Amino acid sequence: MEILGALESLFGPAWPAVWTLAKIVAIVAPLLLGVAYLTLAERKVIGYMQVRIGPNRVTFFGIPWLRGWGQPIADGLKLLVKELIIPAGANKFLFVLAPVMAIMPAMAAWAVVPFSPELVLANIDAGLLYVMAITGMGVYGIIIAGWASNSKYAFIGSLRSAAQMVSYELAMGFALVCVLMAAQSLNLGEVIRMQQGGWGLLNWFWIPLFPIFLVYLISGVAETNRAPFDVAEGESEIVAGFHVEYSGMAFAVFFLAEYANMILISTMASVMFLGGWLSPVPFLPDGFIWLAAKTAFLLFFFLWFRATFPRYRYDQIMRLGWKVFLPLTILWIVVLGAWMQTPLWVWWK
Repeated sequence: MEILGALESLFGPAWPAVWTLAKIVAIVAPLLLGVAYLTLAERKVIGYMQVRIGPNRVTFFGIPWLRGWGQPIADGLKLLVKELIIPAGANKFLFVLAPVMAIMPAMAAWAVVPFSPELVLANIDAGLLYVMAITGMGVYGIIIAGWASNSKYAFIGSLRSAAQMVSYELAMGFALVCVLMAAQSLNLGEVIRMQQGGWGLLNWFWIPLFPIFLVYLISGVAETNRAPFDVAEGESEIVAGFHVEYSGMAFAVFFLAEYANMILISTMASVMFLGGWLSPVPFLPDGFIWLAAKTAFLLFFFLWFRATFPRYRYDQIMRLGWKVFLPLTILWIVVLGAWMQTPLWVWWK
């Protein structure tokens, strides 16, 4: 605290802005590193599931037991030095803006995520609403990418991807309504505190909201265009969907956005349904380590799904979103509202 006091006197009136910037860097830097190494984890996990080894060559300083750990750095450097080709007929401004619009919501949403009881960048009362609003903007990056490319393949891919994202955004929105009802608050820190109790993990919202927990997680997989919902990458044509015309670092930013959204959805599911930083057993202390462990556990399912399930047809994806998840979430809002008025509701009483 003495160090903070000295810095505050050093920067004077600019200190609040400097301190906020420092906290943003403290969140974004580990997040980008996590995104990079999530790609390695995915390749390793899927490799083991398919009886392969995965990346095992690129190392640091020739250290044998770090083989494979340098792969994300090598991939990043390769994409960094590759030429960014902008198609002749493309709208150059929007073409470059689209990747930024895709990754911006995935980064901005972290502002309200509570990492521990004290550690949160912006402890606002409408945190749940903010996350829903800011993540809903990600679809604009995809639509603009497809349109600005001046390519029919990219445009069709972007429309298909946007329709899928909007469809599952509705189910996720109604899932958040159930969390709001159960927690009686839009503040994410308060959502976690409402899951505290003497029973550990039995106090968490995954029990009364179990169908909603599954809907949120599966909708998150669809929202991030991950397998088996990755029809944006093309069904019969061998193209990459909305980002087919992108190369180099612009392509890498779309890639980063997808993996950053995976981490965000896993973290949000941990906060809303699995007690966030709370310990699963009463005799162990709470802390950030539990939030990280729950997030990693849910991320494993994203990787597991990709290695296991075949890709859905587009009509099956739309049917699941509109005819199964949407009615289920609306029904559960009614069930939850009735349940909370009875003595059988034992959470936070």
